[in-house]
Amino acid sequence: MSLMKKPTIYDVAEHAGVSITTVSRVLNTPNKVNPNTREKVLEAIDSLDFIPKAEARARAMQHTGHIGVISPFFTAPSFIQRLRGIAEALSPEKYELVVYTVDSIDHLRGYLSSLPLTGNLDGLIILSLPISENEVDRLADHGLHTVMIEYPHSKLNCVEIDDVGGGHMAATYLLEQGHRRIAFLGDTDLPEYAIHPVSLRLSGFRQALKEAGIALPDALVRLAPYSQEQTRRVAKELLNLPEPPTAIFAATDFQALGVLKAARRLGLKVPEQLAVLGFDDLDMAEFADLTTISQHLDESGRLAVEILLAQIKSPSRPPRHVKIPLTLIKRQTA
Repeated sequence: MSLMKKPTIYDVAEHAGVSITTVSRVLNTPNKVNPNTREKVLEAIDSLDFIPKAEARARAMQHTGHIGVISPFFTAPSFIQRLRGIAEALSPEKYELVVYTVDSIDHLRGYLSSLPLTGNLDGLIILSLPISENEVDRLADHGLHTVMIEYPHSKLNCVEIDDVGGGHMAATYLLEQGHRRIAFLGDTDLPEYAIHPVSLRLSGFRQALKEAGIALPDALVRLAPYSQEQTRRVAKELLNLPEPPTAIFAATDFQALGVLKAARRLGLKVPEQLAVLGFDDLDMAEFADLTTISQHLDESGRLAVEILLAQIKSPSRPPRHVKIPLTLIKRQTA
């Protein structure tokens, strides 16, 4: 009984009814391929059990490995700090870091369809991005070890935080400081292809106030685009209310700095007349002496690398799900 011939790129092209060039594009530049065509090629690849570049992968494994990171094309400081943690953890290892930024859902789908197939990566870390069941299965079927940060999935390694718990922690702290009229300020313009934890933080915030019997009027819940100037304007509206809040919980440190700017321009003393609490513990939070909830951004990146490298060494180990505890960092603003 003879061994079956391994399928080639020509077989995939014929099965999908496309050119070899199109198959190559799906594997190497998927974002430049029409989504319907790309899906047709991927179905052919899955149907034929085609494994591209097997020899190239074998040669590459003898040398420096590669760890990929898929990140939103978004310059929020929190992403930068997570990437810093990842890079620091990888620097002493025999792996190079390859960053793939996405700026649309289709771009994300393209990477998630092609990266497991090319064999160019030893492992993958996905930052704050959702993936479908089909994409999870493709990662598993092609043996691309993956760690999700902020978007847990039962079949994959995950590093996450408790955003609901963080909102609850923020409200509880401000209540303990004697505040009863507390506002929430969140951001509105994260890309549609990224996850949005602000609603979870607001949910925990509401829950803690409700448990304490404190009302949260709609007028005290505001959302603003993720910019200092827009945040400052919305914060100014809050502070100019007939009954202004005595404390504001900003769902990100970046926006908390905008609140502080608004308070300064209105001549309010912080924290005597207005307490301000942030979320993230960015580098800039320490410079501004901002009281905040730390989600240990650098540590989440380092931990993701540690989990990923452990699974690369022991592929049969079950997925690890790690929830990083939040910490309230007391400084001068609340």
